[in-house]
Amino acid sequence: MNTITWIFTGVLAVVFTISGAAKSTMSRDRLIRTGQTGIAPFPMPLVRLVAVCELLAVAGLFAPWLTDTARVLTPLAAVGLCVVMIGAATSHSSLREPGSTAANTILLALAAFVAAARFAGLQS
Repeated sequence: MNTITWIFTGVLAVVFTISGAAKSTMSRDRLIRTGQTGIAPFPMPLVRLVAVCELLAVAGLFAPWLTDTARVLTPLAAVGLCVVMIGAATSHSSLREPGSTAANTILLALAAFVAAARFAGLQS
């Protein structure tokens, strides 16, 4: 179970590092052209805020658990990514983009799994 949790954590880290870096540096038009169409209904300051939250969540997925310091932050980071994915799936769904909605739902499931596994790990 621990190996699967680390693999899912790694997948989330890669996806959200790329997504957060893109949203924090690219223009609205370039983001939409590169496939980040879910940002279309939102103002850029909100998109930039989400980008920062994604990047902080990536750090939160690893640092507390690996250093054994404030380990509760790891599952909370995963819960934060769940919230982001609910928003993303809703946005893509409203834009009638089933492929992107499905991808967001898969990422939501991975983040929920990591959150549940890490919350369970706090008990041991």
